[in-house]
Amino acid sequence: MIKKMYVGNLAFQSTEDDIQELFSQFGEVKSVNLITDRETGRSRGFAFVEMPESEADAAMQSLDGTSFEGRNLKVNEARPRT
Repeated sequence: MIKKMYVGNLAFQSTEDDIQELFSQFGEVKSVNLITDRETGRSRGFAFVEMPESEADAAMQSLDGTSFEGRNLKVNEARPRT
């Protein structure tokens, strides 16, 4: 089963490739969706990453609170949209 994770507090210069490379240490990354501002196209500082469940659990446990590109990441399971 695929698990979707919220990745917050990203540096504004982080790219989808940077995030993919970071999470691929823990297994296969199904998708990376870096959220950008509609008007400016600039990153909003968060993304969603999809991985197989066991690999996602390992990534969340290992990466939450760690420093990436000068910022401490917040990584947890994404909540459904309301």
